[in-house]
Amino acid sequence: MAEDIRLRGLSPNTLESYTTHARIFLEFCGHRPIDQLNTEDIRRFLLHLIHEKKVSPGTVNVYSAAIRFLFAVTLNRTLNYLQIPRQKKRKTLPEVFTKDEVFSILEGCRNLKHRAMLTVVYSSGLRVSEAAALKIHHIDSKNMRLFVQNGKGGKDRYTLLSGTCLSVLREYWKAYRPAHPEGWLFLGTYNVSHITSAGIEYAFNEAVKRTNIRKQASIHTLRHSFATHLLEDGATLLQIKSLLGHANVQSTTIYLHLANMPSGVASPLDNHSTDARFEVSSHA
Repeated sequence: MAEDIRLRGLSPNTLESYTTHARIFLEFCGHRPIDQLNTEDIRRFLLHLIHEKKVSPGTVNVYSAAIRFLFAVTLNRTLNYLQIPRQKKRKTLPEVFTKDEVFSILEGCRNLKHRAMLTVVYSSGLRVSEAAALKIHHIDSKNMRLFVQNGKGGKDRYTLLSGTCLSVLREYWKAYRPAHPEGWLFLGTYNVSHITSAGIEYAFNEAVKRTNIRKQASIHTLRHSFATHLLEDGATLLQIKSLLGHANVQSTTIYLHLANMPSGVASPLDNHSTDARFEVSSHA
């Protein structure tokens, strides 16, 4: 299965995810011979995830995708996909920080390295894995842009490099001077490789604890906040789509629901408030 994933050029994250989820499925089936497993075993496992493990629809779909790949590609067996449908996901709006909340999180960082990592995530709208894999030469201070190599879907792109972020990165460089043959910007434990996504998430969680913010947020909330604040400041959806690296503009339109309405826009009811039929009696 790992060979099939590598032959398709899928990402290391997909490789780890698919093989791990497929292994959990096989363990659930009691390590029975794989040629004896069928659609009913898959259904039984997915229902176990839904009713007993209480996992989210998104997680169920990841398991389903891994199992489908195992059967259809690696085992070359035909499945009746109508019998193992994908879970319908409820479309919820993500949490977003205000600009003041973002600044309080950055101020809550306990050291310069943590502040540099979170600053670049927010100011450039990066996924946490993209921030972890940044290299020194990805910082293009001449053109004030940041290069994202091998982002989601294996795509390269450029995004914004904030002047404030550049100042923080230069201060970080003077203090830490990360040296590694691969040129990683943020080194992990023992300086063997770049920092992990979990390491940046830890820095974020610790910084949030030092604030009064009580929102159900994650490191990815900084990326949502970047896009929302850009939209509020006048950027177009197509510009934001390009900066975020979205494959489809429909993914970007969610920020229309998160951004505050521009000043001067009022409800049509308020525009007709002088109508006598809608006047509120002073004796009411």
